[in-house]
Amino acid sequence: MPPVTAAPIMRYSGVNPTGRNYASPTNLPEVRNIPVAFFNSLSLPPQGEAYSYRGQKRHPARAGVVFCGKGQNTVSHIIEVQNLTYVYNPGMPDAVTALDAISFSVEEGDFVGIIGSTGSGKSTLISHFNGINRPTSGKVLVDGKDMWQQGADLRSFRFMVGLVMQYPEYQLFEETCAKDIAYGPRNMGLSEAEIEQRVREAAAFVGLSEELLQKSPFELSGGQKRRVAIAGVMAMRPRVLVLDEPAAGLDPEGRDTILSQIKEYHEKTGITVLLVSHSMEDIAKYANRVLVLNHAGIAMYDTVENVFARAQELLELGLSVPQVTQIFLRLRQMGLDIHTDVYTIPYAVKTIRKALAAKQGGAQDA
Repeated sequence: MPPVTAAPIMRYSGVNPTGRNYASPTNLPEVRNIPVAFFNSLSLPPQGEAYSYRGQKRHPARAGVVFCGKGQNTVSHIIEVQNLTYVYNPGMPDAVTALDAISFSVEEGDFVGIIGSTGSGKSTLISHFNGINRPTSGKVLVDGKDMWQQGADLRSFRFMVGLVMQYPEYQLFEETCAKDIAYGPRNMGLSEAEIEQRVREAAAFVGLSEELLQKSPFELSGGQKRRVAIAGVMAMRPRVLVLDEPAAGLDPEGRDTILSQIKEYHEKTGITVLLVSHSMEDIAKYANRVLVLNHAGIAMYDTVENVFARAQELLELGLSVPQVTQIFLRLRQMGLDIHTDVYTIPYAVKTIRKALAAKQGGAQDA
């Protein structure tokens, strides 16, 4: 697997973006035009032995395609965070602790929603998962290995954890959408036949037609550009897909399209997905676990059901809850004996029917 040279760094930014730590890299002008896959394929010294992907399997839903899912030799925790602390400008008067000794783990195959108020550390946290940020203290283990240990091949970890940052369409740069999607696989040293296969496959996942693949990305709508950028990371077939507000700035239809495609990709491939979002409806609809950050620490980490059952606590943290949850909280305040751990419309319908049945049964008994 040939290393990536320094040329792309100079070409797109003029500086080495990994020489500094960023809370949200794409918000900075000097890195705004770096292609999405660049951060996922960047090679940094020191390089040791090539990292070996273990336990690869063929997913039955995608015959002939190898995805990196659970295997008998892999650890069950694909990501493990151990006492992670991250400080911006350490030792300086303006030092800020963005993450303070947090610990949690993510099971392989989970779909984890990450929520928290602005400044709670969401973007800082996910930037650790493929090595953009380096812990001030503590460890981040991916597939049981510390990417910062001596001799670790950081570039291989970036192939394993695909990161889609905020507004990734700003990082498109190639002549055609197909070439842009191929950027990451090409930097992996794959054959042209394999690159072509991955481009078509990723494009199909996000609903890009052959006609769109041959167009310049700058001829597309905002939603279509976003899908091209996400496909560029999918084409690298990571074991973990991390997305920072992938639907930000899109209209409701565009938001639903992109998130439903991500969910379908998760279900068909079995990969692990971490989704940062300010939309409680999106988290409730697509995730199976929720991580709640507050003041550089973890406030909650549990199943979607258990987290939204604590709706009042979420509100006290300054977060919103799904609108349907707010309705049930109000009904409870009005005196109705009804559960408030409701977070989706189907669950709301089921809860209401159950409450009505219980009321009718009580009336008949009387």
